[in-house]
Amino acid sequence: MKTVLVPLATGFEEIEAITIIDVLRRAGAEVVTAGLEKRNVTGSHAIHLVADSVLAEELDKDWDLIVLPGGVPGTPNLAADERLIKLLQTHFGKGRLTAAVCAAPSILDQAGLLADKPATIHPAWAEKLETARYTGARVEISGKIVTGMSAGTAMEFAFKLVEQLFGAEKVAEVNSGMSAKL
Repeated sequence: MKTVLVPLATGFEEIEAITIIDVLRRAGAEVVTAGLEKRNVTGSHAIHLVADSVLAEELDKDWDLIVLPGGVPGTPNLAADERLIKLLQTHFGKGRLTAAVCAAPSILDQAGLLADKPATIHPAWAEKLETARYTGARVEISGKIVTGMSAGTAMEFAFKLVEQLFGAEKVAEVNSGMSAKL
C-alpha cells in the first residue's frame, strides 16, 4: 500500500487538503493527516478538521509521498516548522515523491528542493520562488516533485498525484466514479 503524509497547519486551504486526501484515499493510498502540534486544526475559512495524528508521531516514518496543501496562514505556518523542513529534505533525498499546491511550493523552494526546477505556484506567490523556474502551469511535474497552482486546480493536482503513485489506469478507474474534467 502506498503511504501519504498530509501535514496540516492552522490556516490550511480546505479545498486543497480535502480534495487531495479524498482522491488519494479513493485510489487506495493510506493517507495520514497530521496537525503540526494538535489534531484539531482550523482551515483558512474556519472549517475545523480533526487530523489523524500530530507531526511528532509521523517524523520517523517512511512515506511514498508527502504533500503540502497551501492556504494562508497555513503555508507560513508550515514553513516555520523546522521539523517539517528537515522531513521534506530527508524524504526528497531518498528519491521520494514530494508535492505542494497553491502557496505551499514556496516551502519546497525554501527547503532547497526546487533549485533550477520548473514549478508552479499561486500567481500571487510567484515572487516567493527564489530558486525554481516559475512556469504558471496549472500543475507541473519535475522529476519527483509535483506542484499545483491553486484551489481551482486541486482536482487536477490530486489526480496527477494518483498517476505518479499508481499509474494512468488507476486515474481512469477512480475518475470513472467522479467524472472530473482532467
